[in-house]
Parts: sequence; C-alpha cells; structure tokens
Amino acid sequence: MPDRGGGPTGPRIRVGRPSRRVRTLLMTLGVLAVLGMVFTMFAGFWTDWLWYRSVNYSSVFTTTLWTKIGLFFVFGLLMALAVGFNVWLAHRMRPPLSAMSMEQQNLDRYRMGIAPYKKWLLLGVTALVGLIAGASASSQWRTWLMWVNGVSFGQKDPQFKLDVSFYAFDLPWYRFLLGFGFAATILALIAAALTHYLYGGLRITSPGARATAAATGHLSVLLGVFVALKAVAYWLDRYGLAVKSSDFKATDSWTGLRYVDANAYLPAKTILFCIAVICALLFFATLWRRTWQLPVIGFGLMVLSAILIGGLYPAIVQKFQVQPNEQAKEAPYVEKNLKATREAYGIDDSKVTDYPGTSQTEDKTQLRDDVTDTASIRIMDPNIVSPTFQQLQQIRNYYAFPTNLDVDRYPVDGREQDTVIGLRELNLDGIPKRNWINDHFRYTHGYGAVAAEGTSVGSGGRPNFLESDLPSKGELPEYEQRVYYGERTTTYSIVGGPQKEIDYSDDSGEKTYSYKGDSGVNLENPVNRAAYAVAFSEPQILYSGAIGEGSRILYNRTPKERVEAIAPWLTIDGDAYPAVVDGRIQWIVDAYTTTNGYPYASRTTLGDTTADSLTATNDQRAVVAQQNQVNYIRNSVKATVDAYSGEVKLYQWDTQDPVLKTWMKAFPDTVQPKAEISSALMAHLRYPQDLFKVQRELLTRYHVKDATTFLSGSEVWEVPDDPTNKTGDAVPPYYLSMKMPDQQEQTFSLTTTFTPNGRDNLSAFMAVNADPGTEDYGKIRVLKLPTSTTVSGPKQVQSQFNSEQDIAESIRLLRGGDSEVEYGNLLTVPLDGGLLYVEPVYVRGGGLKYPLLRKVLVTYGGQTAFEDTLDQALAKVFGGEGVTTEPPPGEDEGTGEEEGTTPPPTSDNPTVQEALNDAQKAFEAGQEALKKNDWEAYGKAQKDLEDALRKAEEAQSAEGGGGAGGGEDGPAPDASPSS
Repeated sequence: MPDRGGGPTGPRIRVGRPSRRVRTLLMTLGVLAVLGMVFTMFAGFWTDWLWYRSVNYSSVFTTTLWTKIGLFFVFGLLMALAVGFNVWLAHRMRPPLSAMSMEQQNLDRYRMGIAPYKKWLLLGVTALVGLIAGASASSQWRTWLMWVNGVSFGQKDPQFKLDVSFYAFDLPWYRFLLGFGFAATILALIAAALTHYLYGGLRITSPGARATAAATGHLSVLLGVFVALKAVAYWLDRYGLAVKSSDFKATDSWTGLRYVDANAYLPAKTILFCIAVICALLFFATLWRRTWQLPVIGFGLMVLSAILIGGLYPAIVQKFQVQPNEQAKEAPYVEKNLKATREAYGIDDSKVTDYPGTSQTEDKTQLRDDVTDTASIRIMDPNIVSPTFQQLQQIRNYYAFPTNLDVDRYPVDGREQDTVIGLRELNLDGIPKRNWINDHFRYTHGYGAVAAEGTSVGSGGRPNFLESDLPSKGELPEYEQRVYYGERTTTYSIVGGPQKEIDYSDDSGEKTYSYKGDSGVNLENPVNRAAYAVAFSEPQILYSGAIGEGSRILYNRTPKERVEAIAPWLTIDGDAYPAVVDGRIQWIVDAYTTTNGYPYASRTTLGDTTADSLTATNDQRAVVAQQNQVNYIRNSVKATVDAYSGEVKLYQWDTQDPVLKTWMKAFPDTVQPKAEISSALMAHLRYPQDLFKVQRELLTRYHVKDATTFLSGSEVWEVPDDPTNKTGDAVPPYYLSMKMPDQQEQTFSLTTTFTPNGRDNLSAFMAVNADPGTEDYGKIRVLKLPTSTTVSGPKQVQSQFNSEQDIAESIRLLRGGDSEVEYGNLLTVPLDGGLLYVEPVYVRGGGLKYPLLRKVLVTYGGQTAFEDTLDQALAKVFGGEGVTTEPPPGEDEGTGEEEGTTPPPTSDNPTVQEALNDAQKAFEAGQEALKKNDWEAYGKAQKDLEDALRKAEEAQSAEGGGGAGGGEDGPAPDASPSS
C-alpha cells in the first residue's frame, strides 16, 4: 500500500526568486540595452543635424523634420481617435447580458479575460494603429509641402478648365486624404464590429435579432461614411481622367482623356457619384429607421451601377463607336495630348525643318574649307581616353580618373576650345598599405585637373594636354588643386587634426598638408565623436589619438550625393562635371523639377529613357530620380559643389518654373537667384544630357503636330543603338561645337540622330544649343530627312566602315599581335545638305595598355577615308589638299613631313646634348616600331624617350637654363606624357 502519511517522501525543491545580486545585474543590463538603443537613434538624428548645419542648410533639415513630425502626430492622432472612439462607443452601447445564449456563454470567458485590462488594451490598440498611420503619413511630406505652397501654372487643362496646379499640387493631397479616410473608416468599422460582437451587440448563431438597434445604428453610420468617401472618390476620379495613364496604339504612355473617357467614363463617374451620395444617406437614415433594408438595396444598386455604367457601358462605346472610326473619334483628344506633352517636356518650340540628306555641290573640293567652318570636330573621345589619362597622368597609384571624362570649353590662344577634362581623384585601392589611419587620415584628397584639346592629337596618338603634371600646370588659370569632394570619394575622411595628410609626391619626396577649410563636422566635442562612432560603426573614432584639436570629419562627398541631400525635392542629372572657375574647381550638377500630374501630357520613365551605352557600363552616370514616372520636367536648378570646401550652391535657372517656385516657398533662402551666377561660371554651364535624352525620346513620336499622322504611326522614329559596341543600348548624345544650317556661327551643342522605327537608315538629326552664353540657348533643331530617299544611319555607316576591303585590312593589321581596336564616338555633322560622319579609331597594343588614336574614319556622300589624321581623311574624301592642323600620330609638331625627317635638337650643354641625342634615337626607334606594328618595341622606345627627356630636363635645370631643348635651340623631338 502506498504511504499516505503526512511526512515528506523525498527532498523538496524550493523555487525562490533570483538573488538580489542577479536582479540588480539583469536590471542594469536592461537599462544599458535601452540606453544603447536610445543613443543609437539619437546618433543618427544628431549626426544628420550636424551635417546639415555644417553645409549651412539646416533649414532643409528642420523644415523636413518638423513637417514629418507634424504629419506623424496629426494623422496618427486622428487614426487613434477614430479607432479608439468607435471601440469606446461600441463598448458603451453594449446590451445587458441577462439572457445568456450558448454563443454568449462561449464569449463570456474572453470578456472576463480582458476585463481587468480593457483600458490598457484600448490604449495599446489605438496607439499601434496611430503609430502605423503616423509613420505612413509622415512619408507624404513632399505632397503636403507642394499642396500648402503650390503656385499657379498659369495654364488650364482643356477639359475641366482648372489650373494645372490643381493636378500637380492639389489632387495628390486630396487623394492621400481620401486614402487615409478609407483606412480610418475600415479600421474603425472592423474594431467596432468586433467590440459589438464581443459584448453581444452582434450575434451570429443566437436566435432572434442579429444586431441590437444601437449596433445597427453605429455600424450603419460607419458604412455610410465609407460610401460617402466612395462618392468623393468618384468625384475626384472625374479629374483623375486628365492624368490617367492608359494603353494606346500610338504610345504606351498615353495620359489624358480619350473619346471613351470623355463620353463614357466621365458621365459614368458623375452618375456613380450621385448614386453613392444617395446610398450614403440611406445608411445614415438607419439612425431613425433601424433597418438595413433600404441601405442594402442602395448599396447593391451602387455595385450594379459600377459594373454596368462604369465598366460595361464604356466597353460598348469603345467597341461600337470608337473602333469603327478611331481616327475621327480620337483626333480632337490626340491634339490635346500633343500640345500638352510638347509643353510639359519643353519641346513645343523645337524647330523641325526638311533636310535633303545629300549634297548638291558637284565639286566636293569646295566643301573642304566648309568643314572647319561648320564644326570643331572632336576626335578625343572622353569615353575612350580615360585609361590614357590614367597611364600618362596618374603619377601615383593612389590617384585615378573617372571611367568617362567630361567635355567642357576653355579659351586657348584666345579661341574657345572643346576640351576633355578629368580630375585626378583619390583612389584608395592604390594606397601602398591599407589600414584605418591611411584610409581615413593620411590619404584624403586628389590633386589637380588634367585637360586635353578635344580637336587635336599629340605625338604618338596621345592626347594634346592643355593641363598636366603634378601639381598640374598648363593653360588653365591658377586654382586650388586639392580635391576633397569628387565622384570617387565615397568614404569619410578625418582632416585638420594632429595627423598630417599626404598632399602629393614629387622628385623631392612626399609633401604633407593639413586641411584648412571649414567643411565637415568638428570632432573636438566628445558627444560628436561618440555619435559618429555609433553612426559609422567605428569605435576608434571615439578614442583614437589621431583625432584632436581641429579635427573635422568629411562625408557625403560625391557631388550628386551632396546636392540630393540638400535639395531632396530635386532629380539629379547623371553626369556631374568639373570646371575651373574663379580659382576653384567646381563640380557643376544639373538638377530637375518634375511632376507626374500634368494633365494630358504622356508619361515617361526616367530610368529607362535616360539609359544608354554609357550608363550600362557606369552606374555612376545614372539619373537620381525622386519619382521615376513623370510627365513634366524642367532643368530648373544649376548647382555647384566646391571640390575643396564642399560648399554647395543652388541657382535658380528656370525662372518661370512653377514647381521650382513652389519648392522655393517651402524651403526659402535655399536657392539663389539666377543673377548670382558669375560670368566665369556661366561660361562652363551647358545643356544637360539627361533632359536632352528625355526630350529626344519624346520627339521620336511628338515631332508630329497633327493628330492624323500621329495616329497612323507612319512617322515614328527611334533612337539608334550605339554602333560602336554590341551592347544593344542607345547611342549617347555627344557635345560638339558646330553650326546648324540656319546658324551663322558655331555654338557648343548637344547632338543625336534618329532612325525610322525598325529600320537602320537615318530619319532625322537633332541638336540643341548647349551654350547659355547665346541668345537661343536650349533651342532644339531637328533636321528631318526625306522618306523617299535612303540616307545611311549610324549603324549602316559603321557597317560600311567595317566592310570596305582596304579599311578592313588596315583594321586587321592594327589588331595584329595582342592589340585591340576601339571605336570612338561616331560624330554626325550636317554639311551642305549632306551628312559628314567622323569616327576616331584607337588602338591598345603590345606593352601599352591604354588606347592611342591611330586612325580617323570619315565618310561623306558615299566617299570613305581611313587615314592617320582627320586632315588627311578629309582631304581624301573631298579630294583637296588638306592643311595639316595637327601632327600625325607618331610624328611631332615641327617635323619635316615632306622630307620625312626630324631635325635634331641642339644644346650648348654637353650633358643636355647627349640626352637629346638619346631622345632622338628613341623617337626614331618608336617610329620604326609603329611602321612594323611592333607595340612592345614601341612601348620600350617611349620609355627610353621619357627617360632621356627627363635626364635632359634635370641637366638643364641644374645649369639654370629651364627645360630640355628650351630657348633658341628648338623643341625636343617628342613630348613627355606630362607635357
């Protein structure tokens, strides 16, 4: 028998509370964890505030912050009140539970379980929905600021006669309010219904009435509010038709009313609005009638009407009225779309003129001189020669040039010259030894600009440098050469403190420097150091001895990144470019204002429209879009970023743009007036590429002005693929100084070509005046070729180059050994009714791992030339004797071309003379290697040449007589890479 005694049958285990020591430890850990989370959030906020204050744009931070906070609390509170009040009201209306059904008995345990926590549960639920709603509302800060600060466009839509600002600024805010109202009503309805059910106001299985009178009235009012909001939605949908996207056979981005919209959807929305208002009143009437019969009938009628009137009727109209006679029905609406689209994208003033495509001049020799007058043909391709800049001007491994260089204009010998320019930026991957100190303290900046003439070539096919060496010197005016802010500067640096920086290196060794600007955030404050240590997940910032008095942290250092942070309402062009302005290197950034609410204007996708063969290989050139789908764009702001101080300035460029005016009201004193742009800066501004690419894409369809042609699709063009590569991406536009047939002199222009849809022949040539110093800046000119004749397009011209037997054989020889041939930009120039195509050809060969210009391809009127220089190629095509304007690849300026010899330089200094003789021998060896296509020997000869010239320069300097070969003795036989 088991022992039933009262004594213990075994050891007893006491489960006591944790010791006081353990409790204290746990509480301490908990407090520390909370404090860590709080400080982490504080660090993000504090570092943002410090950064905006350091760039003198703290108003952007505060305006954005307070707007988000205001929207968060207002809409979070409204949502919490809407849900909480209806839960409280449903609880207050609960019926007495005297007769308990089985259903209510099952619910009773839930009521008893939550009874002690009702208030806390109510507060928790309302707080949760309020937080979610507030967070969602705070993301609408742009919509709120545009609505509250919106200015008039001064233009009305053709259907409703409302100002465009209603669609761009007002309608998005009204739609947000409507969406918020729907969300609040639905959540309140669900919460109230659950509360009524829990407390017996609603019954599912119990006999008798399914709902009490109080529950019926309460839920009917909420349903009435929902239907009333639906009525508002129907009314707004009427206006939404003006900015509604729809598929259309002429374009897949059609926006605005069509025939079926104006004659079926618009009256249907009006009828549905009236039905919804009546239905809402029927729901409200249940407060007195206490029956669901009429509201349910009304709601069913509304749903049926939505199906028949809102869906079936428009389909019938489209099928039986529009499709049998589409052109006649749609023509008036197409005309509205054509007009609005052209206005919205700034292409309404584009000038389309007919162009024959073939020259009428029989004696082509007369055209040779016209080429120089028509265009300054750029044979230095900025997208090819970056490796050449890198090899010849990198100087140190911790410098690098961008993948794609930029084209600008600088005066040379009193004449403006198209110039290829790039900055020698910091390249952390080339640091001899990577560690935290080197990465962030010692190697902090690049040094100097390097520029080359765009229209000429130096010896051996190298760039003809205007600015070179380290420190850089040449034709550019004196300027601050240190580059602390650039496209490659993506990490933070700590400067100005006890740790010295590497400035640059020369023959005497490394030079050190300490940053003297006031950019960045001061790290002397321990709170700041702690905040950045947390924000950058780098604890060494907190305790490192390399940080001390004067230390400043620089970050957000790329030009586009800085402009986007300071003006988060702007879309940023993909190509920021440097310019030497008033003794500083300034990054120039084009910025756009956009909207998606321009009535009747068709939409475009910025990411797709601005993509080309360059963005496919360099994502740094991609547009930074605030909204990807837009139907209005303006280049409203020109921004500059100082490469040394990081100072950002925003200038109002489009003084008429209502979107910019709206943002200037929202963020006062952030954008400077256009009059503040200096003449020195104005000389380097240009028409932006991404805007041009958007406009050319729209002009493939919207160059047509009559609805019939537009609907037929017979005049649709397309942007051709880049013929110089096989990626299948669009050809990029090219900057070129040229004059169109109606212009009197050359202007800096941005150009492109068009081909017919699905074919490769040329259909049009487009150029925009890109020089803001001229009266017709931004004027778009399109030369439309006849459809009755076939003019070769870029792809066909490239194929022609490759298929001609002599050219193909020459290219095969250039590819001999391990050499590679690279085709440069295929430039198109209108000339005497025809089209001149010019393409530089580069070769990477042997030991030279960088491209050098070797040949130039030219074609005009069916004549093609493949020569060493542009001048020779033009002379061959036009049959005239060319005047040499540049030294041929492999020969230096001043050589006796007719005799084929180079006069040897002389010097009174025997050491210098010996070095010059060695240089002469190396030069001649290089020419022989070129003739044999022996790239390895050529590379060795070039190295010997550089060594000899350096030796001559050192000997001459020691004597006090300047550079090698200077004075009256004549030039050296070749130039060093840095000359």
